[in-house]
Amino acid sequence: MLIPVKAFDAAKERLAPVLDRDERIKLAHLLAKGVLQAASPLPVAVVCDDADVAQWATDNNAIVVWAPGRGLNVAVESGVAHLEALGFEQITVCHADLPYPKGLTSLPRLQGVTLVPDRHGDGTNIIVLPREAGFRFSYGKGSFDRHIEEVKRLGFELHIIQDDDLGLDIDIPEDFALLDAQTRQWGPEGPH
Repeated sequence: MLIPVKAFDAAKERLAPVLDRDERIKLAHLLAKGVLQAASPLPVAVVCDDADVAQWATDNNAIVVWAPGRGLNVAVESGVAHLEALGFEQITVCHADLPYPKGLTSLPRLQGVTLVPDRHGDGTNIIVLPREAGFRFSYGKGSFDRHIEEVKRLGFELHIIQDDDLGLDIDIPEDFALLDAQTRQWGPEGPH
């Protein structure tokens, strides 16, 4: 499993209207740790360009793929190539901001490519790829449609999994409001 993780002190800036800087850092840590733990017992790699994130990944027994200054798409491509070089036959790319990542390891291991969209059907929270797919990542607004087109371009069988838990990522205050409502608790230790 490959998890791209942004520098914790720069993450979740769009949540500034509802969380102060320290709360955003804490939330980013908690979400990333939850995704990392949900990936167990699969081997996990963290692709990053921040020394603190790299140390955090090492402390949590993850492989570190160092990708400084490359941007998300190229960093993920670098991470996928690294895992392919290690011999992994299938690679799951999962973002680090999913509050309810249960079921992450039970994603069907189907032939082709599996996509899990965000709750809006706009972003792509999870992509499961076969080895050496040559997939071109295109994260950002509208990525889900672009990733569907990429699967078609490559000629792979496409599987789309709509999942309320895996589709919720925490990017904007409206997402955070859902998290707060679902968990009914936000305290000094973050979401529970």
